[in-house]
Amino acid sequence: MKLGLNLFLFLLALFSFTNESFSLTDYQIKRYCKKEKSVSLCIKDLKEKRSNLQKGKFIEIPIAPYKR
Repeated sequence: MKLGLNLFLFLLALFSFTNESFSLTDYQIKRYCKKEKSVSLCIKDLKEKRSNLQKGKFIEIPIAPYKR
C-alpha cells in the first residue's frame, strides 16, 4: 500500500512539472507599451521576443525598477 502511494506521488510530481512557458497576449503587449515613448518599436520588439520564446530560443528580459 505504501509503495503504491509513493509511486503514485512520484509519478504525479514527475508529470505535473512541464517545460511550458506562457507568453504575453497582444492585449497585454499593447497595454504594457502604452507607457513607452515609441509605442510601435516596443510592440514590435515584444512580439519578436514572444515568437522567439515560442520557438524555444532564449530571450533577455529587462527588469524595470519599482516606482512608488
